[in-house]
Amino acid sequence: MMKAFHWCVLAALMLATTSLRAACTWPAWEQFKQDYISESGRVIDPSDTRKISTSEGQSYALFFALAANDRKTFDLLLTWTRDNLAQGNLHDHLPAWLWGQKDKENWAIIDTNSASDADIWIAWSLLEAGRLWKHPDYTRTGKALLKRIVSEEVVKVPGLGSMLLPGKVGFAEAHVWRFNPSYLPPQLASYFTRFGAPWTTLRETNLRLLLETAPKGFSPDWVQYQKNRGWQLKQNKSLVGSYDAIRVYLWVGMMSDQDPQKARLLARFQPMAAMTTKQGVPPEKVDVASGKHTGKGPVGFSASLLPFLQKRDAQAAQRQRVADHFPDKNAYYSYVLTLFGQGWDQHRFRFTAKGELIPDWGQECASSH
Repeated sequence: MMKAFHWCVLAALMLATTSLRAACTWPAWEQFKQDYISESGRVIDPSDTRKISTSEGQSYALFFALAANDRKTFDLLLTWTRDNLAQGNLHDHLPAWLWGQKDKENWAIIDTNSASDADIWIAWSLLEAGRLWKHPDYTRTGKALLKRIVSEEVVKVPGLGSMLLPGKVGFAEAHVWRFNPSYLPPQLASYFTRFGAPWTTLRETNLRLLLETAPKGFSPDWVQYQKNRGWQLKQNKSLVGSYDAIRVYLWVGMMSDQDPQKARLLARFQPMAAMTTKQGVPPEKVDVASGKHTGKGPVGFSASLLPFLQKRDAQAAQRQRVADHFPDKNAYYSYVLTLFGQGWDQHRFRFTAKGELIPDWGQECASSH
């Protein structure tokens, strides 16, 4: 009888351990690894015939690996990024943004320019990995990359102050600068203020970029700023909010409620929430000057708005759409947006008011790497 009791206790303990472990796995991340990440740590976008990899894809995957407490994958991603995009050294080189099949014979860097949104996410992920995994090498590399970002991608703009350029080449002329509002998530801007100038200024100028370029409550993919003339917000074909701008609402939604910038941003972008609620799906494209919209956004757009929508019914409709039309293995961009939006919605991670990561690892997961 006693033996049977011991077996029951043992079985119950094993079951409890298994369920704890199960709570720590992230099925959508595991599927993403299977469908999009090579054994060497390269995130592949199969929709492009060149089977490309981007610094953006590498940077997002580093974030997901950290949020999932998946250090093995984190290290694979980091090594591939360093060796193939940054000439083997992230201290001295910003990653090239585009890599893939250059011609029949060669797989290599296709475009040597950088993409600052990816650089920002990589630096942040390294710094947070150093803190959460107590690994000073990550911290050192993160700090060095951040300095490189400041020296090569940050400029002083008359009338604005320090601003983050989208890349090191091609976005600044004598009197005109081009910006992408989705490139610096406000919570990451908050995080970097601990390193002093220029980040303390950048946090405020980034808020101006977000608030001032959305006259009707819709963020543009790209926007120009001209010396003495300010933001160029007159109606034209290029002033639309679509596949880039959807991330603005995602970042804002994921901000901590204690972040003093959040309420202002939610209020500014309320028209996007209202339009999505009214239509039942997010718009694919919005004319930033008029607020007129066309098309239905893909499922990744719905996932992006899960943290952003404040009304439960509107949130539930998008949650159901994501569940019913989950991205497949040929939808890289929708999939990464879904890992962010749905992952947040499933309480897999949160950000503090200072932009630090609060991962939902649990006790069982904390030692599982």
